[in-house]
Amino acid sequence: MYFFLFLFFNVKDSPVVNIVEDVSNAKDESKSNDTVCKEDCEESCDVKTKIAREEKHFMCRNLQSSIVSYTRSTKKLLRNMMDEQQASLDYLSNQVNELMNRVLLLTTEVFRKQLDPFPHRPVQSHGLDCTDIKDTIGSVSKTPSGLYIIHPEGSSYPFEVMCDMDYRGGGWTVIQKRIDGIIDFQRLWCDYLDGFGDLLGEFWLGLKKIFYIVNQKNTSFMLYVSLESEDDTLAYASYDNFWLEDETRFFKMHLGRYSGNAGDAFRGLKKEDNQNAMPFSTSDVDNDGCLPTCLVNGQSVKSCSHLNNKTGWWFNQCGLANLNGIHHFPGKLLATGIQWGTWTKN
Repeated sequence: MYFFLFLFFNVKDSPVVNIVEDVSNAKDESKSNDTVCKEDCEESCDVKTKIAREEKHFMCRNLQSSIVSYTRSTKKLLRNMMDEQQASLDYLSNQVNELMNRVLLLTTEVFRKQLDPFPHRPVQSHGLDCTDIKDTIGSVSKTPSGLYIIHPEGSSYPFEVMCDMDYRGGGWTVIQKRIDGIIDFQRLWCDYLDGFGDLLGEFWLGLKKIFYIVNQKNTSFMLYVSLESEDDTLAYASYDNFWLEDETRFFKMHLGRYSGNAGDAFRGLKKEDNQNAMPFSTSDVDNDGCLPTCLVNGQSVKSCSHLNNKTGWWFNQCGLANLNGIHHFPGKLLATGIQWGTWTKN
């Protein structure tokens, strides 16, 4: 058996009550302190969170900016590389096309010489020129076009020429022919003096030989220029009373009346274009009338031959005609080439 005696009814001096009240007050103060600490912690956490968020945003912005910058620089680098590659491809393509054109031209020339080497062998005939041969032999039998030996008055030796016996009645002595650009016309005075090329293909007969032909006594010669464009359009320019002065006058050219449908490029459109009565010029023998320079299309020019890729012709500041200019390959435009400036197809 347990027995308890309670003595709690004495209120006057009750320590228990005080203890209880003190404990209650302490609890209230503790709750207040906890609230303050909690508020301080929440504010500190908010600040840290805000700082962390701003740092995260800053890092994201920097990363995004770096990615954009890297992407742009990479695109630019790739674009430059592609442009360089395309330029290289274009250059190689042009080189291949030019080489293919050269191979095709050379192959054609080889086949032409292999297939028919005999019909064009020179006929042993010492006529004065092709017209004389046609009039002499043609009265007996039909005279074919081909190589013939002529011996003009005044010449100390005979030489071969190409005679066209078919074109416009025949009897034409061919003094120059351009076909495919195989023969180089960028030559010095000595070559233009004696002649060069292949009489069965492209050639320049030579100033001395032309002089002997067109300066025979009691004979008048016609200069006939036959032109053909890349699209097979034909045109011509004809001049009567064609003759040359001798070598001491640098084979100064003289032309008579013009007729044709290609225009009179020798006399040109202006006074300063007139190439009639001009001496022959090359890159090393300059007689082009540029003293000391000429103004050609707004460009100051010292030598018409140099302007025309070192080819030879009867230049005059520099004129509208140059049938010895470098050959134009199809689709390739050049600043200067074979020129007949009064023909729209030129």
